[in-house]
Amino acid sequence: MVKIYQVDAFTDKPFSGNPAAVCLLPQARDAAWMQAVGKEMNLSETAFLLKQEDGYNLRWFTPAVEVDLCGHATLASAHILWETGILRREEQARFHTRSGLLTAVSKDGEIELNFPAKTEEPTVAPAGLLEALKVKAEYIGKSKFDYLVQVNSEDTVRGVKPDFAALKTIPVRGVIVTSRAFSPPYDFVSRFFAPAAGVNEDPVTGSAHCTLGPFWGRHLGKNDLLAYQASERGGTLRVRVAGDRVHLCGKAVTIFRGELIV
Repeated sequence: MVKIYQVDAFTDKPFSGNPAAVCLLPQARDAAWMQAVGKEMNLSETAFLLKQEDGYNLRWFTPAVEVDLCGHATLASAHILWETGILRREEQARFHTRSGLLTAVSKDGEIELNFPAKTEEPTVAPAGLLEALKVKAEYIGKSKFDYLVQVNSEDTVRGVKPDFAALKTIPVRGVIVTSRAFSPPYDFVSRFFAPAAGVNEDPVTGSAHCTLGPFWGRHLGKNDLLAYQASERGGTLRVRVAGDRVHLCGKAVTIFRGELIV
C-alpha cells in the first residue's frame, strides 16, 4: 500500500491555500501509474516521493501532465516528512527533481524552500493571449515556463475572468497576471492560469513566484517581498530573492491521511 496525504500549502488555515496530494512510494512506479493517480486525485498537483541515498526523488503531476517545477507540492512534501517524523525538524529536506536539487528547511514556524529563479524577458503577446485574458497589459514578459502579464491595478488582477478554452491554445505552461498591491501589507498580487496543463486556475503557485520575485524585486528595489495570490482560496508567500535563487516561505496544514490500496 502507498501512504497518501492531502495538504493545504501556503496557508495556516484548513480549506485555504493550495491543496496538494503527497504519495510516499515504497518502490519506484512508472509515469503512467503516477499520472493516473494524479488524475484520480484531481488536484492541481500530486507529488511522488521516493527515498534515495541523499534525500528523495520528487516528481509532480497535474491531472493532465507531469511538470518540471512545483512550489506548493514541494512545500507539502517537506511538511509531511517532518510531521510524520520521517525527518527531524532540524534536518534539511532534499529533493532531486527535473529542476535540479531543491531544499527545504523548517524555520520560525514556516517552511522555507530554496528554488531556482526563473526570470522573465520582455516579449510581444502571442496571438490571442490578451483577448483570452480580457485585459490591457502594461508589460508582457516570458520566463522558461510562463507568460507574465502586468496590469494596472490590484482590482484588475482580482477581476480577471479568462476565456479558458482560448487560453488553453497558448503554447505555454501557464500565464501569470500581476500588479503592485494596494492592500497592506502586501507588495504585489497575482493570479495564475494553466489550462494547457489541466489546471484552469491554480490557487497558490510557488513556481510562478520564482519569476514574480525577481520581477517585483527589480521594480520595487527590494529583495524581501510579501506576496498574495488572489485566487478564490487565496494564499500568502514570503519571497526572498538571492541572486539566481528564490526563497519561498509559507505554512501548511494536513487535511487527511490515507492509503492507496491499488
